[in-house]
Formats: sequence, C-alpha cells, structure tokens
Amino acid sequence: MIRLAYGRMLRDRLDGVHGLPRARLDELARRFAGVQAEVRRRRGAGEYGFYRLVEQGETVREIAAFAEGLGQAYDHVLVLGIGGSALGTRALLAALRRPAWNEWSDDGREFFPRLTVLDNIDPATVSAALARIDPRRVLVNVISKSGGTAETMAQYLVVRAWLEDALGAAAHRHLVFTTDPARGALRDLAARDGIATLAVPPDVGGRFSVLSPVGLLPAALVGIDIDGLLAGARQAVERAEADELLRNPAGLYAALHWAADADLGARVHVFMPYSDRLRELAEWYRQLWAESLGKRTSRDGVEVHAGPTPVAAVGATDQHSQLQLFMEGPYDKVIGFAVVEEPDADVRIPPPPDDVPGVTPLPPDLAYLSGHTLGGLLRAEYAATATALARAGRMSCTLRLPRLDAGTVGELIMFFQIATGYAGVFYGVDPFDQPGVELGKRLTYAAMGRPGYERDAQPMPETDDADIV
Repeated sequence: MIRLAYGRMLRDRLDGVHGLPRARLDELARRFAGVQAEVRRRRGAGEYGFYRLVEQGETVREIAAFAEGLGQAYDHVLVLGIGGSALGTRALLAALRRPAWNEWSDDGREFFPRLTVLDNIDPATVSAALARIDPRRVLVNVISKSGGTAETMAQYLVVRAWLEDALGAAAHRHLVFTTDPARGALRDLAARDGIATLAVPPDVGGRFSVLSPVGLLPAALVGIDIDGLLAGARQAVERAEADELLRNPAGLYAALHWAADADLGARVHVFMPYSDRLRELAEWYRQLWAESLGKRTSRDGVEVHAGPTPVAAVGATDQHSQLQLFMEGPYDKVIGFAVVEEPDADVRIPPPPDDVPGVTPLPPDLAYLSGHTLGGLLRAEYAATATALARAGRMSCTLRLPRLDAGTVGELIMFFQIATGYAGVFYGVDPFDQPGVELGKRLTYAAMGRPGYERDAQPMPETDDADIV
C-alpha cells in the first residue's frame, strides 16, 4: 500500500515562515466533504469513467488470451500512438520490465517480445525504427480512440505500406487496432480488412486510459501482470472512498497541491521519483496534470486561466540540474518525491583495498563510499535533498512505495488519476476536456487539406517569417 508523507507541506515542519499553516488542514477537510460529494455525483452522471477500469474481467481475459496465443508469434511489438496512447505504455514498460528491455537477448527477456513506441512523427525516428524492425516478426498496435488522430494515422499509413511491401496480403495479420468501440476511421478499416480490435471505453479519455486496453495489451504482450495492475488500482479506488480527508491520500494530495497554488502561488508541481524505473511515469504524470487542470474557463464558464505547471524530474540525476532552482529560486514550487522502500536489486560499492599488496589505498575523498551500496547512497541522497529543501522553507511531500511490482504501479497510476479528478473540483475546472489543443488541430488539418476544414486554410498572421535573424 502506498503511503503519502505530507508533513513538509506545512509551515511548522519547514522554516516557520513558508508553507501552509497546519490549521489549513482543518479547512481543507471541511471543504473536502463537498468535493467528494461532487465527484460522486459526477461519477453517477457518467464522468470519471476511469474508476470503472478496475472491473474489466472479460477484457482482461480477452487480452490475456491474445497475448498468450497469437501474441506469441511475434518478437517485436510496435505501438503507434501519441500522448495518452503512448506515455502510459512507456511508463509500464520502464517500471515493470528490466531496464533497457530491448537490448536484452531473447533469454534475457524471457522470450517476451521487444517493445517500441513511436509517439511522434519525426521522420528520422520513424524511418530508423522501420529499418531495424523485421516486418515479418512484428505486431503493430495502432492506438487512437477517435481513429482520426493525424499523427497516429500518418504513422499507420506509412507502417501499413511498409508491411504490405514485405508481406503483401498478409499485412493485416500483423495489425491490431485499439480504438472507439463503434465509430471512427480505424473501426471502419478494421471491419473492411478483418483486423483485430480492442475497444477504448467511450467514457475514458486518452490520458486516463493506461489501465484500459490502451496500456494493458502492450503490457500483457511483454509479460507484465495485468491482473496485478488492476488489483493495485482497485486498492487506490477503495482508499479513495474515505470521506475523511486525512484517510484519503489521493484527496489529500489534490487538496494540498491546490492550496499551495491558491494560497501561496506555488503553481509549479514537480514530480521527482528516486528511481530510474519511474522516470517515464513522471512524463506520464506531467501530461495528466497539465492537460487535465490547465483551463481557460471554469465549469461555470468564467474565464480563470487556471492550472499548475507540472515538471518531471528524477533523483538523484536532477539534483545536478534542477535542484539549484528548487532550493534558491522563487517559492512557487511543490516537490513531490517518490521512493521505493524495498528495491529489488542493489549494488555494493567495493571496500577499500587497504590489505591488497601493491594496491594504492583510496584517498579519503573516495574511501568514505566504500562498503556502502548504490541503493543506500540513493536513499541518502533523497533524505538529504528533502531535508535541505525543508530547511530552506520549500514545500514537499513523498509517496512511499513498498516495492515496484504490478500492484504498486497500478495503485500509483490510479492514485494520480483520482487525485487529478479531485483537483479538477478544487480548481473548478473540467479535468476531462482539452479545448486548448483543438485550434492547433484544426489548423493542422487545414494545412494538410483535410476535407471540412477549408475555412481554417488561410495565411497565419502569427508567422515569424517577417521577424527572423
């Protein structure tokens, strides 16, 4: 079970000047009753569909059967997607499979396939991926809920031609679509060409979809325990049923981050896990928090331009890049740490060779490290960083993860999704739409000649071509 250590959000645990006053907890607890009631009301009205992802028995059986059957015919999985259709899969792979997964031999991967996620349309990246992957041995998972995402569909057209060049009429056997259950271009193509499909629940948006078939299929194909993921997620949902704020970690996380922003102007929310295996999850969190909470208008239509700025970091790496800003820059940040209490591996730093004839002893500036472990050093780095920030009056909280297994990662993902839903109520915005990206989409469609977008096809006065050095 994940635990949230939140004391260093409070003034009396910092320098006595900065941070939230402890009395603010009581005020937030009283307000949380209304927040919880609104979330429950909206869940009943069909919003917050991601809560229901913990109950996918038939879908899990379908995915498991596919992965254990047809999925075993391939030694590479190629995922085409962008945003929520890609970041979650990357996070699951990094957290729950061996580091540098694709570089291991078949034996080192326990004969599960390699996994490549193409989440952009940079031609250099796409062409390099297709040059190194054998089309005869690849399963291509195309993910687009709408079935019309320009970037993903452009990738699909390129990859489909690549498959057909190598395989001819058998190309469709190397494709599986994850898309809307009833409509969209991918659904039409699947029906026409006999391509296997999985459905994205209609009430689950892309950035909340990692625990749907969007993430579960690639995860199962590389041997991740998807039942364990959903069991962990179920635990997060159960804990979020608590009406008392101090017994509801996701609600408390949302409340404290919102209060730090609203009361103290701490509008930058850093997520900094002390684990390389959670580096990609920090990138996933960044999209979840930014796209859900950054809104021009409130639910009531009032112009508010609300929303925190999430920042992804990783310890101890970013102690040597961003920490200087966190320590001495503006008091506009909350640092959210994550630490793994029972790492599954450690490396001992060799003892000093004092008793080896002919070997020069280590100088004192190095000898102090000998006899410790890399894991011990990483834990010391976290403790020292958190303490230094507290002494400087900088707010932080810590998610303590018992271990990195499927259950914990599933719980962590659902924890953040629930916290995002609560934060949407605190901020007074709709956490499930993204109107700010629609204009850019329309202009892109118009520039590429998509029918129906002709009125957007006009010179863009915002061009910088006239002012360039």
